[in-house]
Amino acid sequence: MKKLFSILFALALLASVSLFQMAAIKAQEESAVEVEVGVICRDVQDREPVGEGTEFEATVGKLFCYTKIVGAQMPIEITHVWYHGETEMARVNLLVEAASWRTWSTKNIWEQWTGDWHVDVIGPNGEVLKTLEFKIIE
Repeated sequence: MKKLFSILFALALLASVSLFQMAAIKAQEESAVEVEVGVICRDVQDREPVGEGTEFEATVGKLFCYTKIVGAQMPIEITHVWYHGETEMARVNLLVEAASWRTWSTKNIWEQWTGDWHVDVIGPNGEVLKTLEFKIIE
């Protein structure tokens, strides 16, 4: 009888853990993960953007897409997708590990890549959370 009770108790414990995990996932899906800050910049120092802008010279060399993500109730992944015109140039997956999390990606910019650019910040469910537009000028 003790063995049967132990087995039933273990099964009940496993079921409650699964229900807790499912509730956490549902809460995350319902929570509003947002880009509180999203900028294109020349550098990131002390986890803050430096040299923000919407136009950069072709000799810039490298740019950063800096985002502050808020609202995550559990670790999630976001993606920065860099586009030159409509051509995808880079896709960077980034882990968000807290309800307020700063993260960034970088892209080397060649001098001949002038024109319109944008970075789509993609949320954990594939939705576009924010689009950051900028230009590379001669």
